[in-house]
Amino acid sequence: MAPTGHSPSLLSLDLSKYAKLDAKQAGHLRHFHNLVSQPDGDWSHFDASDGHEEFDDARRYQLATMAYAAGAAHYHRLPALRGPFKRLMHRMIQKMLRREVWSYWYLASHSGKLFDPSLTDLRKPWADPVVKENIMYSGHLLLMTSLYAMLFDDDEFEKEGGLTFRWAPLFWGMGTEDFVYDNRSLQKVILEQLVANDWVGVCCEPNAVFVVCNQFPLIAMRYNDIRDGTNYVEDDILPKYKKALTEKGMLGADGLYASFFAIKQKKSVPARQGAHTAWANAFMNSWNSDYVRKSYEQQTLGFLTHFDGKTQLNPTSVAITFRRLVLEEGCDQHNRETLGRARKESLKVKSMIPYETLNWLSFTMMLSELGKRKELDDLLQHADEHLSPTWEKGGLYYPRNTKVVDENWNHVHMEPHSGNSGIGYARLNVTDGQKKMWDKPWTSELLSSRPWIDGAGLEDGVDFLRGIWDADERAMILTLKSWQEASSPITLMMRNAHAGSWCIYVDDKLTEVLEASKTGEVSVLDVVIDGEVDIVLKWID
Repeated sequence: MAPTGHSPSLLSLDLSKYAKLDAKQAGHLRHFHNLVSQPDGDWSHFDASDGHEEFDDARRYQLATMAYAAGAAHYHRLPALRGPFKRLMHRMIQKMLRREVWSYWYLASHSGKLFDPSLTDLRKPWADPVVKENIMYSGHLLLMTSLYAMLFDDDEFEKEGGLTFRWAPLFWGMGTEDFVYDNRSLQKVILEQLVANDWVGVCCEPNAVFVVCNQFPLIAMRYNDIRDGTNYVEDDILPKYKKALTEKGMLGADGLYASFFAIKQKKSVPARQGAHTAWANAFMNSWNSDYVRKSYEQQTLGFLTHFDGKTQLNPTSVAITFRRLVLEEGCDQHNRETLGRARKESLKVKSMIPYETLNWLSFTMMLSELGKRKELDDLLQHADEHLSPTWEKGGLYYPRNTKVVDENWNHVHMEPHSGNSGIGYARLNVTDGQKKMWDKPWTSELLSSRPWIDGAGLEDGVDFLRGIWDADERAMILTLKSWQEASSPITLMMRNAHAGSWCIYVDDKLTEVLEASKTGEVSVLDVVIDGEVDIVLKWID
């Protein structure tokens, strides 16, 4: 329908009042898209430290953090972009179900003396990656699929067989096996182990329960409670879990969470680093915010130091040495000489794990969740100055660097979990991002009450900088930008639109007036995005 005299030819709406993604935030989302759009079997940029999917930069962790970053960006920043985010997160889950992501478990299930020193013989292995232990995979998968269901009111992974793991090595084994689950049967298996372990958590590696990996299934169960009309997590699970953390020594006297709890030995092992504590806090803040915030100063001592008005992140060996000097020898944490001494003495520190911990991911994610804006900005500025930010196909990432510090003691180590997804998460999240989602998950009723955008997505060569439905203005506000030359013509569809007439404005100018169809759909056809373009669909009837 052509514009009519009843439709204002210029938009009288100040778009500047609607926040939009900056270039770096959009670049992180595009990098996520680039990674999960690669052909199956192509894991470019996912290269991990050990190559055997055992350490904290394994593919499962990278994919999960990308999903959490995308979910936070959708919930807090671009809530109307249901179609584009749904397709993006669906790809992430499909990659998570690839055998090369979870097949490491067959070897890990043998157990080992690192986490079970009493072991005399290896266990008989099994391939099913979620039936027992391995919460470091199953917990993330549960949250990825529960988050997907919450954000998009979609039950694909809640249906029987929605999560099926196909074990089919070509040249060994007894033939193809399918391990068939769905979101709720996976949750049931996890809960049974939580109970069996006296509520302290489910094992990651055999015999070892980590605080961080058990945060993700707790959040997933909260979302499932909302969908199921129950409240098991807050009424039953959390009180028992919090009690177990205290009774079993998982909350260390130095503020750091225990390295792990050994099930057989029934004891906690003291922390050897701070990355797991910070990583856990980025998500524990959802349900235990008072404790997380109260513990912040004690937990970050040494890992974050503050001199000359700047916050800096230190490597684990330096941080642990700094903490010892302050806590055991009484050195002044505000004196640069303490940091200098810690750096010198850290050269003698030996780690039981031959890889540098994920401090960049963990501490930036925690700072973003706790709203420590100044500290986070300082770390991100350092990353941009010293960690070689790289743009590729419109996406932003930080490439791998195995060197820990440069000649000036700048922390320059970078692994793919932080570089591909962790720093991106920190930029896309908001203060109390996980807590707000815990407190007010989206419901079917809420999602059915408002219009949303479908059609074009990241795969069409455009980035979305705004995607907001303003009910008071009765307007859908979109800002799109091509990351290269002008995109091919795209089609945007607004679904669940109110019946009546809709004015379509492109860069403030009225281009057409459309009627919502009987299915509640408004389609904006053949839009060419050349540079940055504002599109507003305003309901006038």
